[in-house]
Amino acid sequence: MIILGIESSCDETGLALYDTNCGMLGHVVNSQHTIHGKYGGVVPELASRDHVLKLVPLLDELLNLVKLKLSDINLVAFTNGPGLLGPLLTGASFAKSLSWTLKIPSIEVDHLEAHIFSPMISEKNLKPPFISLLVSGGHTILSSITDKSNYKILGKTLDDSAGEVFDKVARHLGLPYPGGPEISNASSKISSSSFKFPRPMINTDCYDFSFSGLKTHVTQLISKTTLTDELISDISYDFENAILDVLISKTLKASNDLNISDIVISGGVSANKRLRERFEKEKNEKNIYFPDLAFSTDNGAMIAYMGWLKYYDNNNDSLEINPKPTSSLA
Repeated sequence: MIILGIESSCDETGLALYDTNCGMLGHVVNSQHTIHGKYGGVVPELASRDHVLKLVPLLDELLNLVKLKLSDINLVAFTNGPGLLGPLLTGASFAKSLSWTLKIPSIEVDHLEAHIFSPMISEKNLKPPFISLLVSGGHTILSSITDKSNYKILGKTLDDSAGEVFDKVARHLGLPYPGGPEISNASSKISSSSFKFPRPMINTDCYDFSFSGLKTHVTQLISKTTLTDELISDISYDFENAILDVLISKTLKASNDLNISDIVISGGVSANKRLRERFEKEKNEKNIYFPDLAFSTDNGAMIAYMGWLKYYDNNNDSLEINPKPTSSLA
């Protein structure tokens, strides 16, 4: 079976083709960062319009890349939420139109579930149970995964997500959108910091997160200083490590408390180089899994793969379009 995956939940238009016998055939992604950069965040209407413009050309590009025809596709999987309503409607409408035209089934995929299982695209030996840390621009969720349909949320952010705080602090530092990679780049220029920012909730017994206080602390500091390149790096270094300290500490605590040694880190923030390096140091005692860098941020590959995992459990198909901006996992 060849599955087309369509991702359009926010500001990336991603398409991929997955062969259930051979694995991932190819994927293409169009990022809208240059469109939204001047606004410091995603503008939903502009995102929707760009998805409309890019979906058909990207599908043509993908088919040419893998040397297949439209008629070779057997199933269309698409993101049905969570995300921005306009972009979700755009992708769902495109998916349902293809499904109807080609007379093949389509399946809705939860964007967060797709992130959680994305490391399995390349890690063939990875199977539940595992501890999942999903950390992105919109979510920070720690879960126990027992199978592809059975999750227990252990903790989540009580306010801002980790990725959101990266973007907001970066904007105060005068760095471009998206802010996470920019802060990491600034942080990488030094090996220590003169600051010691709070590590919120790091010593609590629960698995929840809270990053808004850290954000306020750092942005107030920035407002009282004259920024230089050296100071931006100094602030970025300990700010980044403050977030990573909390993420890593809570995840390892969950792993130890539940006696589950397999840990999966996914979502856009999982592309963070220092986060990967620090988790890699735990490999003597834990089995650590990340998605390939190309599949850390939003992409069609994870949607195609999750569509395959879910299809035989839920192949109820209709032309109804009912996007869900929120998720039971969020």
